[in-house]
Amino acid sequence: MNYYVYALKSISRNYIYVGITNNLERRIRQHKNGKEATTNPYRPFEIILTETYNTRLEARQREKKLKSGYGKEYLKKLV
Repeated sequence: MNYYVYALKSISRNYIYVGITNNLERRIRQHKNGKEATTNPYRPFEIILTETYNTRLEARQREKKLKSGYGKEYLKKLV
């Protein structure tokens, strides 16, 4: 099973969300449809990053890095 790390950027506000999932399509759909309380106020989103990992541990380590100050700066440079 693959795991995915993804980053969403709010189109209307200055907000970047980083997450991890084993079903990327479902998870993105949940965010876009307002099913997640954390991201609902920041809709609509654009996907700025997706990465695939073989294990949950690898994906979780990358997610943590992207949520750090350095990681957020890296993500801001992508947009």
